[in-house]
Amino acid sequence: QVQLVESGGGLVQAGGSLRLSCEASGRSLGTYAMGWFRQAPGREREFVAAIDKSGVSTFYADSVKGRFTISRDNAKSTTYLQMNSLQPEDTAVYFCAARDLWMLVTRAGNYPYWGQGTQVTVSS
Repeated sequence: QVQLVESGGGLVQAGGSLRLSCEASGRSLGTYAMGWFRQAPGREREFVAAIDKSGVSTFYADSVKGRFTISRDNAKSTTYLQMNSLQPEDTAVYFCAARDLWMLVTRAGNYPYWGQGTQVTVSS
């Protein structure tokens, strides 16, 4: 199993940037494909980005493509989400998640391991 802890959330003005981190402990991070999801109040959890075990392949939701970048450093057991040009609609709790397979990565139900989330608030 793997345990995940997110950090780096906060309050930022529209147009600003934040970098989220997701630190893994337990089983080696390189064993897992990683995803970032977000959930705004009253809304379902939605896919943001995913990265394969080696960091070569990535996939993004259309809403964040060109603004967000997912990356990973397996030696540091950490996955990152660099968020640029943030907008108020990006306000949500952001979660990282891990799964064994690099497939159907946009579906939250396919990820067995989750962090506790970190709040991102973008003011207009």
